[in-house]
Formats: sequence, structure tokens, C-alpha cells
Amino acid sequence: MRKRFANAALCPGRSDPSLGLVRTRGMKNILTLSLVALLGTAALGQATAASKIIHVKDFAFSPATLTIHVGDRVTFQNDDDEAHTVTATDKSFDSAGLDSGQTWAHTFSKAGTYTYFCALHPYMKGKLVVLASGSNQP
Repeated sequence: MRKRFANAALCPGRSDPSLGLVRTRGMKNILTLSLVALLGTAALGQATAASKIIHVKDFAFSPATLTIHVGDRVTFQNDDDEAHTVTATDKSFDSAGLDSGQTWAHTFSKAGTYTYFCALHPYMKGKLVVLASGSNQP
């Protein structure tokens, strides 16, 4: 009596009737579908995260308000001739000083509304609205 060897990965590409091992016909399809599902899930995860840019120019953040999703990355680019910071009012993030031409990025892992300002020029203010990943809003 021959035994079916269900795990073809341990015996790649071979059946050995003398050992009572026969490669199952559907195993290749199962492995292929599993790989496709795994790669599809990874690609979906990458596709959902976005990158956004906020420019710092003329002593202002532009856009002043931005709506993103959990997992999105926001890059702050200093296009001004002066140094600036990006400092959360609740201290959850802080870029330190950004000289002209420098950038700083932060990935948001928690939903909520984040207000921020420039510590060197406190009248410069902005707001980020971070929505849950599955939200249908912008």
C-alpha cells in the first residue's frame, strides 16, 4: 500500500514509490495559491500606505490641514530660507531644526487629530487628521 506524501516541499519534484511516497497532484496548486495569496496581501499592505508632502514656505505650512490614514508617511520639506521645526502640540513628534532644503518624515501609527507648530516661529501652525486605515473618508 502506498502512502500519499502531502508535503511536496520536503520531497521537491519527486515521488518515490519504493518508499511508499507519492506526490499529491493538488499540492502544487495549493502551494501556488498560497504564494499568490501571500504576495497579494503584502502588495495590498504596501498599496494602502501613502506618502504625502507638506511644504514649509513663507513662514507657513502648506497645506495647513491634511487628512491622511494610519500608516501614511508625511514628509515636511523646508522650502524657506529660514530654519523651522515641526513640533506636535502634544509632543508626540518633533523634527528638531530643519535648515533650508532639509526634509523630515514621520509615519503616523495612531488615528487622531494632531496639531503642530514651528518651535522657532510659534505663529506657524498646522493640523493633521489621521483616520483609521479602513475609513472611506479622504
